[in-house]
Amino acid sequence: MKHRTVGEVMSSEVVKAHPDTSLKELARLLTSHRISGLPVVDDDDKVMGVVSQTDLTRRQAARGRTGADRDRVLGALRRIARARPTAPALTAGGLMSSPAVTVHPEQRVVDAARIMERCHIDRLPVVDEEDRLIGITTRRDLLSVFLRTDEEIREDIAGAVCLHGPADDAGKLHIDVRDGVVTIEGAAGPEINTMALIRAAWRVDGVVGVVNRLAADRRDASSVWPSEL
Repeated sequence: MKHRTVGEVMSSEVVKAHPDTSLKELARLLTSHRISGLPVVDDDDKVMGVVSQTDLTRRQAARGRTGADRDRVLGALRRIARARPTAPALTAGGLMSSPAVTVHPEQRVVDAARIMERCHIDRLPVVDEEDRLIGITTRRDLLSVFLRTDEEIREDIAGAVCLHGPADDAGKLHIDVRDGVVTIEGAAGPEINTMALIRAAWRVDGVVGVVNRLAADRRDASSVWPSEL
């Protein structure tokens, strides 16, 4: 059973800044590349922090010049990009959030998604074993995992079935996948660990629900959700 990794979905072309990158240049990078944030790296390409639209517009908001909605945020960024430099100029080093939350390419996509949710962020710099920037992954990248076809999901679950019981017993089970919802039914032999099988099905990338209709577990033939496992 194959789990997608961050390295498989990340973008290796990263828009980045350095600590001395000016506020004006940061605003230009964000607006011209249509991104919501970028990593700040040192001369050795090690990630020092991350600058987001929020970091840049926070000053504008404090001065009553912008609001929370997207159009006003973009408008504020464009005004910053067009403004004449002022002294002392604000830089990425003073605006960035640090330390940066990062991931490694071998980490599972599902783990990266949980980090984003927990930290309330939309993008994660991807670093190597020496913390050097090698890519970036966004919520949109991670969502691609959940766009897998039902047949791809079914094949992975079929492999999990074989791991949790004899081939003869596993062959008696029927696996159906529709829009990411998995239904497993049939007469499970005594050597099949049904709960371990259901848990394994939940761990397959792209699965959004699992329905247990195995004859060996008739106490509750309703949908099995993660909170119950």
